[in-house]
Amino acid sequence: MTIRTIGLFALCIGASLLAGFLGSIPTVDSITGWYSTLVKPGWNPPNWVFMPVWTLLYILMGSAAALVWTSKKPGAWRPVVFFFAHLFINAYWSIAFFGQQDPKLALAIIAVMLVMIAFMMLWFWRYSKTATYLLVPYLVWVSYASTLNLGIVLLNP
Repeated sequence: MTIRTIGLFALCIGASLLAGFLGSIPTVDSITGWYSTLVKPGWNPPNWVFMPVWTLLYILMGSAAALVWTSKKPGAWRPVVFFFAHLFINAYWSIAFFGQQDPKLALAIIAVMLVMIAFMMLWFWRYSKTATYLLVPYLVWVSYASTLNLGIVLLNP
């Protein structure tokens, strides 16, 4: 591995973790406040599960983007730019759900995020199949999170 490759991995993983950190800012206060008052679906995991799962997912996402960026195929920067743009949507979900306390808006955002993840996976496939496989847990978790978000919307009219 070259210094450049290590740097790209650090940049992509760091950006992913930064998006997670920014999204966590409104979440922390809300967990013991507003969020604790909501009726949640029976399949809602304990609160402690979210941080380690998201941390792992951000590392996998960043690694996937770095694999694409270092693929040496022409135009590999394009899906990486899309990846960075998608991180804004990812962080905004937490801001909408926890910061703005708006599960309905968050549901619309997570639907957009699912489409973006699927598109990103298709695009990453052209550059690195491994990168696409690294995004599978992310797609699964966001699909699951979508059902939680929907359940909260339905249970808390």
